[in-house]
Amino acid sequence: MADVKLREIRKSYGKVEVIKGVDIDIKDGEFVVFVGPSGCGKSTLLRMIAGLEDITDGTLEIDGARVNDLEPSKRGIAMVFQSYAIFPHMTVRENVAFGLTINRASKAEKDEKVGQAARILQMEHLLDRRPSELSGGQRQRVAIGRAIVRNPKVFLFDEPLSNLDAALRMDMRMEIGKLHQDLGASMIYVTHDQVEAMTLADKIVVLKDGLVMQAGAPMDLYHEPANLFVAGFLGAPSMNFLDVTVHDLNDKTVSVSNASLDKIEVPHKGRHFEVGQTATLGIRPQHMQPVGDGMGKLHGKVILSERLGSETVIDIALADGGKVIAALAEDSIQKPGAVTNFDFDPNQAHIFPETR
Repeated sequence: MADVKLREIRKSYGKVEVIKGVDIDIKDGEFVVFVGPSGCGKSTLLRMIAGLEDITDGTLEIDGARVNDLEPSKRGIAMVFQSYAIFPHMTVRENVAFGLTINRASKAEKDEKVGQAARILQMEHLLDRRPSELSGGQRQRVAIGRAIVRNPKVFLFDEPLSNLDAALRMDMRMEIGKLHQDLGASMIYVTHDQVEAMTLADKIVVLKDGLVMQAGAPMDLYHEPANLFVAGFLGAPSMNFLDVTVHDLNDKTVSVSNASLDKIEVPHKGRHFEVGQTATLGIRPQHMQPVGDGMGKLHGKVILSERLGSETVIDIALADGGKVIAALAEDSIQKPGAVTNFDFDPNQAHIFPETR
């Protein structure tokens, strides 16, 4: 186990800079998830930590040592790929032991470490099978087992669940979370799936265009997003955004409204606003509740009602042409075209000086 430090890390391909000065601290034993949309640089950053991509500028430290120029095999890391990368002609036992075989480990050592990994991953009954006889989830466990036997300082996961169906993804997500608890190892995990990020991470690093937008505990980012991008990226369904006009401000709140929203006061949390400017109001769908006629702060018509069992998701067209979504924690019937009124607590809303 080890801590990992990235200081002003940059990566360029010719004149194109894809990682633009990243600073991240990963503590010993911490589970850190790099998350962001396709092309944000998260996999490139992971491959730089692994040594599969050169670092153009900056410093990478693993366990207190600078490793910029070290070969991947000497960094004390093990990587699990999206594509599994297991050998089809070998048994599960041989695949898991492959790294030990290359390093000329004794048969006794291989048997002990492979057996230990198989017990942790509950795949002892699979050791004599070949990959063609395994499901996608079982193949991914083989790839994880091959990483475990190396006893690395840091585990790296590059979108390991992307090739699995929804049910298997949930099962494997739970297994990876339990693996982290059992091993107490430092883990860095890349995904575009914000649900994986929220459920697995001790710390989430949100990336966009090669820059860190925000880093912190999952619920800190959910409740206190630093900007519009983070606010819209984390949470399902995504946060509602409304263009509003600033009417007044004081040392704690800003007063805003628009054609579909009655004037409200929202905590500005230290962000700078000016009277008359256009700003963006963010409201979580889960914070909206239907109310009676003539009541509430938002008014519109139902476009679509999606009953999902545990909740009902309602799409609402507003008078100014905007649209919002409400997620009700109940089985609720809302007919398309019906005029509806919704209320929410302004203290749970977010106001951003930038516009969409």
